[in-house]
Amino acid sequence: MISTVDYHTGGEPFRIVTGGVPEVPGADVLSRRAAAMAEPEFDDVRRLLCHEPRGHADMYGCFLVPPDDPGALFGALFWHKDGFSTACGHGTIALGAYAVHEGLVAADPDGETDVVVDVPSGRVTARVRCSGGRVRGVTFVSVPSYVLARDVAAGGTKVDVSYGGAIYVSVPARALGLSVEPGHLTALIGHARRIKADLVGHPATRHPSDDRLSGVYGVIFYDELPDMDGVAHQRNVTVFADGEVDRSPCGSGTAARLALLHDAGLRGPLIHDSIVGSTFRARVAEVLDQGVVPEIEGMAYRTGRHAFELDPDDPLGLGFTLR
Repeated sequence: MISTVDYHTGGEPFRIVTGGVPEVPGADVLSRRAAAMAEPEFDDVRRLLCHEPRGHADMYGCFLVPPDDPGALFGALFWHKDGFSTACGHGTIALGAYAVHEGLVAADPDGETDVVVDVPSGRVTARVRCSGGRVRGVTFVSVPSYVLARDVAAGGTKVDVSYGGAIYVSVPARALGLSVEPGHLTALIGHARRIKADLVGHPATRHPSDDRLSGVYGVIFYDELPDMDGVAHQRNVTVFADGEVDRSPCGSGTAARLALLHDAGLRGPLIHDSIVGSTFRARVAEVLDQGVVPEIEGMAYRTGRHAFELDPDDPLGLGFTLR
């Protein structure tokens, strides 16, 4: 029996495992990620919860693990149908709401409470804003984010590469004769797969200090929209892993976008819409030698509690995916 609490952030699901899985071994969260990837005991649970009929091709979730030190509340190993990611902003927002909802932190009922989380790419914060004892918003404070390369040829176009806890490629949808809308989604997924394939092993996609964080995780297609009351405004869809689609504006992807935009001269906030119409509001909170520290505000909502099981006689076993 595997118990979970499920949330969505801007329409993107996030399944938090709360019981039924042994502790993932490792000295820190990044090494625990490697152990979870290598051991069928954990990877099979990921598959069970992501694959149909319990999940779907775009499912997302995490295992809770001990933090690297007492400075964080817990650690998180993020997963999707194809494996384990190094960062997840929408998941961090959901974890902040979860920690307050479940009473894991002493939350200010009419103020802000920091929920510190260790993730494979480093230490992040979910700043939970409450009013009247209810969660009203959560701000994801990212790891330092920065530009890796610009104008890299891939997939028949030029792309920019940046880091926001994971490595993302950014390309304007109009460069491909498309726009960020549901009717163009199939074409955008195809372009994302070609772009990622062209960049396998490319020097621009190597993390500068830890090769375990290397490789393109997601491709961000964006539309530039008219400013809203003088604030920069864009719409994006992030295609990550093997053709998975983020319904939210993508938290760590927004951090990677903000690094590019700050490098290009943006000094104010960014309103970042998703392909389903949900919105994050982002800003650079701090400029460091190694990059910028983005803060990204969104909201997560609990959608249910589950107790999953696998009948040993079930011929579908750990499930399946259709794409």
